[in-house]
Amino acid sequence: MALTLNSGKINLSQLRRIWAGEAELSLSPDTAPTIAASLAYVEKISASDETVYGINTGFGLLADTHISAENIRELQRNLVLSHSTGSGAYLPSRVVRLILATKVASLARGLSGVKPETIERLLTLYNARAYPCIPEKGSVGASGDLAPLAHMVATQLGFGRITVDGAELTGTEGLKALGLAPLDLGPKEGLALLNGTQVSNALALDALFRIERAFGTALVSGALSIDALRGSLAPFDARIHAARGHQGQIDVAAAVRDLLKGSVIHTSHKDCGTVQDPYSFRCQPQVMGAVLDVIRSAARTLEIEANAVTDNPLIFADTNDAISGGNFHAEPVAFAADMLSIVACEIASISERRLAVLVDPKMSGQPAFLIEDSGLNSGFMIAQVTAAALVSENKTLAHPASVDSIPTSANQEDHVSMATFAARKAGEIAANVNTVVAIELLAGAQGIDLLRPLKSSDRLEAYVAKIREVAPVFVKDRYFANDIENVRQLVTEGAFLDAGAGLLPSLSDG
Repeated sequence: MALTLNSGKINLSQLRRIWAGEAELSLSPDTAPTIAASLAYVEKISASDETVYGINTGFGLLADTHISAENIRELQRNLVLSHSTGSGAYLPSRVVRLILATKVASLARGLSGVKPETIERLLTLYNARAYPCIPEKGSVGASGDLAPLAHMVATQLGFGRITVDGAELTGTEGLKALGLAPLDLGPKEGLALLNGTQVSNALALDALFRIERAFGTALVSGALSIDALRGSLAPFDARIHAARGHQGQIDVAAAVRDLLKGSVIHTSHKDCGTVQDPYSFRCQPQVMGAVLDVIRSAARTLEIEANAVTDNPLIFADTNDAISGGNFHAEPVAFAADMLSIVACEIASISERRLAVLVDPKMSGQPAFLIEDSGLNSGFMIAQVTAAALVSENKTLAHPASVDSIPTSANQEDHVSMATFAARKAGEIAANVNTVVAIELLAGAQGIDLLRPLKSSDRLEAYVAKIREVAPVFVKDRYFANDIENVRQLVTEGAFLDAGAGLLPSLSDG
């Protein structure tokens, strides 16, 4: 789809399409006047004797060092090259797309003093699917994501590495393949490109969109497990949740009721005499509803940040002011990413507990480890161990990164957010969660198949059929890893995301 970036107006749905590679970008003509005005003011300062941070000074501890007019362009180039110090694996293309798009959105607000051609260069890279190779480590999430953004810009000076049409090239080769000349960075442009929270926020958005998929899947896997247990729907009565009043809880209870509507399995055991199911079954609205409320809150923070101007100083051309502040400090992103990590852990934690109930014949009434002739067959025994291992790993990964800080730049930058790491590990947790809920999907589907000829609801039977397309019924032990991976891939691709339609923030706007 064609998507026009309007200054300060990108919503989560559009960001998700950018992340998924489903949008070609252009810039609204309405942004041109403010971009031109801020550029003119920066050029006026650089031609004068006035000393303004970031335009004709050094950086960080060297902010008091005046740079002469003839050295300003060299200053910007030196900044990019010296700050290209990242390490680790390259960020995936889906994250780089978000970085490019949100950096364009920020610069297009007309408060950064850059040339229109510089903004257009980033758009050119995005639309050509030419993605700078950006190392994932090296930012503390304050004074902007300096090192990773420097690697992005360095490719346009002929340095570093970039992928073009899927082939990894040197920066110089990439410029040649795209028919582009090296960027000529004007006053403040290097700083405007390097300052900013776009890497932290892109990583956090990546985690958000993946956690949304895990959430939608967990609604399905949780409902499948209820029927596999022959559990009660009484705890999902709307009156219970209205009495408490939390919107997420109300919404999740309604979603589960809808998923199980018309289940023959449910009606078959109305008089079974079971009084209460384990918490992991009957408290799904309370747990998953709280998760949903936090996802919505974090999503709002990340949407605001995607539209924000986070470089420094900011140029207010209408009043002839260049004001140095601290919008590059990514504390809001760090908090949002840490909250997403915590709730993602809970999605997996309660999912694994339901799985543990299903494989236990004393709790579920199903064959041990969900397979006939158990003893000869081990069934889901070690699949549950895998889920438990991932849940335990998530507990360590969920330790908040935002409570840490370490001084940098000779103590000039003495408090930092650690947002980049917070967001990166939220993505690691999301990957683990996808595997855990994939295993529960398999177990729930197996439990329902073991209750045949009884059927679940039409919606859940459709999900079971989708699972069975890639993972047949478990009749006797076989190589299990392929089944788990196949279903995990379905989760990753969003095959069960529709269960969260209307609930999840990136699926709820235009």
